[in-house]
Amino acid sequence: MAMRLLCAGGGSGGHVTPVVVVINELALKYPDVEVVFVCDKAFAAQSRGLMKTAHVPITVKTITAGKLRRYKHLSVMRQLLMPKLVFANVADSVKVLIGFFQSLVLIWRFKPDIVFAKGGFVCLPVGMAARLFGVPIVVHDSDTRPGLTNSVLGRWASAIATGSPTENYRYRREITRYSGVPIDRSFRPYTPQEQQAAKRHLGFDESLPLVVVTGGGLGATRINTALLQDAEYLVHEGICLYHVTGRAHYEEVKTLAIQDPHYQVVPFVFEGMADILGAADVVVSRASATFIQELAGMRKSAILIPAKTLGDQRKNAEVYREASAAVILSDDDIEGQGKLADVIMQLVRNKDYADRLAETLHSYAKPHAASDVAAMIAETYRQRHP
Repeated sequence: MAMRLLCAGGGSGGHVTPVVVVINELALKYPDVEVVFVCDKAFAAQSRGLMKTAHVPITVKTITAGKLRRYKHLSVMRQLLMPKLVFANVADSVKVLIGFFQSLVLIWRFKPDIVFAKGGFVCLPVGMAARLFGVPIVVHDSDTRPGLTNSVLGRWASAIATGSPTENYRYRREITRYSGVPIDRSFRPYTPQEQQAAKRHLGFDESLPLVVVTGGGLGATRINTALLQDAEYLVHEGICLYHVTGRAHYEEVKTLAIQDPHYQVVPFVFEGMADILGAADVVVSRASATFIQELAGMRKSAILIPAKTLGDQRKNAEVYREASAAVILSDDDIEGQGKLADVIMQLVRNKDYADRLAETLHSYAKPHAASDVAAMIAETYRQRHP
C-alpha cells in the first residue's frame, strides 16, 4: 500500500520549496508515494508552479487560514485597545475555524498516513484536524524563533526537525533533531567557469558583476522601490541587475524600470533558481531561513533585509549579523536614493570582504537536510506501518 503524505505550508516560497525537495528525497525510497499539498489561497498560484517541479505528482489544495497578530513592543492591554488589530484577529480566528473544518473533510477523504507541517499559519488548522483524527504529525521549523503555529503543533508532533541547533527551541528534546533547512542539491558552490556560463545563459556580460535582488515569493515593496531608485546609477557603474519583483508587483515595476539590457525584471522564479544565484556576485534578499540556507549552500555574499513586521526574519538576520556572515540592513536603512546602491558597491568593489562574508555564510550550510527530514518522515511512517 502506497504511503499517503499530506503536506502543509504557505505564505512564502520558504515554506514551499523545502517541501518539494523533501518529497523528492522521500520518493527515492517510496516511489509510489501519494502526496497532497495544502496552502493558503494567497500563495496558491506560486505553490502550484513550484509543485510541478517535484519528481512525483502532487495535488495542491487550498484552505482558508488566518493568523494571530501580536506585537512584542506593545503591551497586551494596548493591543486590546486597538480596534483595527482586535477586529483583524477576530476575523482571522473565524478563518482558522473554517480552515479547520475544511481540513477535517480533506483528511477524511485522503486518509493520510503522515502530516508534514512545514510552517506558516496554514499549518494550524491542518494540524488540529490531524490531531483529531490521530494522524502522526512531523514538523519542520526553519526559523530560529519558533512561531505560534509550530509552538502549538510541537506539543502534538511525533517528530520535529529544526533549521537551527536545538538549544534555540523549547521542543521536547527526545523527538527533536537539528536537520537544517531542506534545500535542493543544486544549491552548491559554483566554479568560476560555471558562474560565467550561468551569466551568459541569463543574457548578461560574463565580465561584469551581477547582483540578484529578490523580495521573496510575494515580493517586497521596499526592496523593489530601493532598486528602482538606484538601478540607473548601478548600471552606469557597470553592474548587471536581475530583479525578482514578486508576481503582484511585476507590472508596476516593469513600467517604472529603466530600459537597459543590463537590467532584467522578472515576476517569479519557479525553476532554475540555483543557476540564477550561481551567476550572482552579490544577492539582496529578505531574511527567509530557507533562502538564507540556499545562499549558504552556494557560498554567496549577501545583503539581508528582514521584513519589519516578521520577527522570525529579524531573529534570523541577527544570527548572521553576529557571525559576520552577511550584511544586514533594515527597510529604513534602504529608504532614500543611493542607500542600497552604496552597500552593493561596497561589496562589489571589496572582493576580499565579500568573499569573507560568503565563506562564513557557507559554514552554516547543511547539504543533507532534505534527506534527514525525509528519513524522519519515513521513520514515523514505519512506526505506524511496521
